[in-house]
Amino acid sequence: MTGDAAELLAQLPFWAFGFVLLLARTGCACMLLPGIGEVELPSTIRAGFAVTLTVVLLPVVAPLIPPAPDDVWRCAAMVAAEIVTGLWLGWLTRLLLLALPIAGQIIASVMGQTNVLQPDPALGPQTAVLSSLMAMAGTVLVLATGLHVLPFMALAGSYDLIPPGTLLPAADTADQVTRALADAFALALRLASPFVLASLVWQAGLGVLSKLVPQLHVFFAAMPGEILAGIVLLGLLATTMLAVWQDYVQSHFATLPGL
Repeated sequence: MTGDAAELLAQLPFWAFGFVLLLARTGCACMLLPGIGEVELPSTIRAGFAVTLTVVLLPVVAPLIPPAPDDVWRCAAMVAAEIVTGLWLGWLTRLLLLALPIAGQIIASVMGQTNVLQPDPALGPQTAVLSSLMAMAGTVLVLATGLHVLPFMALAGSYDLIPPGTLLPAADTADQVTRALADAFALALRLASPFVLASLVWQAGLGVLSKLVPQLHVFFAAMPGEILAGIVLLGLLATTMLAVWQDYVQSHFATLPGL
């Protein structure tokens, strides 16, 4: 056996431990990151992408990988810390993407389109068709504009911020997730605000009309007009909504930890 082969065999435990650590973070992040983390994508493709990404990052992150501990519980704790870090980073990006389908659910509700619901593997069993359409449009927009690169850059840079095997700071992590969740719901309501305002005006007008003509079943008669007005308003504002959402996602992706 040559010296190079002996040295390689001696380093195999270190590389195997480093591969497991990196795969724990990248694999969990790839479950949620935009584009590759969509549930419609076959799990084999997502797993292959996570393994490929780990192989690419392993030589770069190797100086930061600690030596494998002798205690098996210490080793399991380090892997668990990497899993938490990957889920945390992926969840921060996924919350931003959820703002668009949440807005779609609000719009469908004020348009009277929530009487037809369908199961969605990502959004839940009672999802409006418009919400699923918005989620698909958001994914396509992120991939078409190249915004999906920023979360992967943040994932690679997170190893400088949080070395492999170390646990996240609990206070900062909870604060970031809370703020991201609040921002996502605020953006969803902002995107749906024209439809909410139009619905309030429409319902107020129907209330006045029902007082003036009590014999008329106003709400049943006005339902087709409500749906038609919602579709027209959506056609007029869809481009603007997507542009506002894209600017928001781009600005927040640029502030992800690790960039």
